[in-house]
Amino acid sequence: MNRKRYPGILAIGWLSLACAGLARAEVPPTLLPLPTTVGGDPKRTALGQRLFHEPKLSDQAARSCASCHPLDRGGMDGKARAVSADGAAVLRNTPSLFNVAFNYFFNWDGVVTTLEAHTEKVMLNPNIMNAKWPGVIARLAGEADYVAAFANAYPDGLTPANVVDAVTSFERSLVTPNARFDRFLRGDSTALSAEEQQGYRLFNDLGCVACHQGINLGGNLFQKFGVFGRPPSAAELIDAGRYLVTGNPRDSGVFRVPSLRNVAATAPYFHDGRAADLETAVNTMAKYQLGKPLAERQRDLLVKFLHSLTGEYRGKSLLAEPSAKP
Repeated sequence: MNRKRYPGILAIGWLSLACAGLARAEVPPTLLPLPTTVGGDPKRTALGQRLFHEPKLSDQAARSCASCHPLDRGGMDGKARAVSADGAAVLRNTPSLFNVAFNYFFNWDGVVTTLEAHTEKVMLNPNIMNAKWPGVIARLAGEADYVAAFANAYPDGLTPANVVDAVTSFERSLVTPNARFDRFLRGDSTALSAEEQQGYRLFNDLGCVACHQGINLGGNLFQKFGVFGRPPSAAELIDAGRYLVTGNPRDSGVFRVPSLRNVAATAPYFHDGRAADLETAVNTMAKYQLGKPLAERQRDLLVKFLHSLTGEYRGKSLLAEPSAKP
C-alpha cells in the first residue's frame, strides 16, 4: 500500500490487553466513514478490471482473480476454505477484496505489506494461480487489444510490473461506501435503528473496537485466535498462522484481524471458515477473545449492528437488507 496515500492508517502493534476483554475499551474513537469516491488513473483501473477477470493470468488459463473473489458475492467465494489450483490442497478462507486498499497487512498471516506484493504473490503461488511471468506476458502479448491498452496506460507498455499495477489499481477502486453506519458516522442519527445503536455501544463497551479499529474496522493488526482457550473446530488441521511467516513462537496461532466491512455478506468466518453465520462468529469472539460469554440479547444487538456495515458497490448494496427504522 502507498502509505502516503492513506496517512491515517497506522500499523498498530500488539494489543493483547485491549483485545483480551477489558470491561470498557480505553481507546480513543478510531472509526471513520469510508470515502464516497476514490482516485486513480481511469485507464489503468479499466485495464485492471479486465485483467481481474482474465484467466490468462493463471497457468493454463484456468483461473482469474474473480474466480475466488467474485464481486457479486461480497468479493469472496463463500467457501469455508479455498481449494488449490490442483484441487488437492485445502487453503485458508478467502478474504473479501472489497476495501482492501485500506488494509495495512494482507493475507491472514500478513506475509506482505503492499497490495502489489499481494497481487503478485497470489498470481505466482503454485497453489492458487500458478502463473509464470514469461507465459503470462506471452499470452497477453498475443492479443492486440491488450498490447494497445497497455501502451495507452503505461509509457513502457506490457510488462510484469505494469500487469501488477493495473490489477492493483482496480483493486484499490473496490470501495463500498454509503453503509448505513457510514451515514451514522457522518452525523445522520436516523441511519441506525435504536437496536443497532445499542449494538454499536456494546461493540465499544466490550472492547471489540480495540482490534476492529480504523476506517476498515480491522485489517491493520494481529491477534492470537483464542486468547481465552482454543475455539472449537471440526477441522483436524491446526494452522500456525503468522508463526509460518516470522518463526517467532509468540506468533503461533496469530492471524491478521479481518475487516468487518460488509461482514454480513462474507460468510463463513475466520481463517478456516469454521463459523457459518454471524451469530456463531460473535459468540466465538466474545467467549474466546474477550472472555465474556454473551447473553442472547447482547449477541443479537451486535449482529444487528454488524448488518449496518454493509456498503454499496457502484450504487448497489452488497447485500439486500431492510431499511433501518429509527
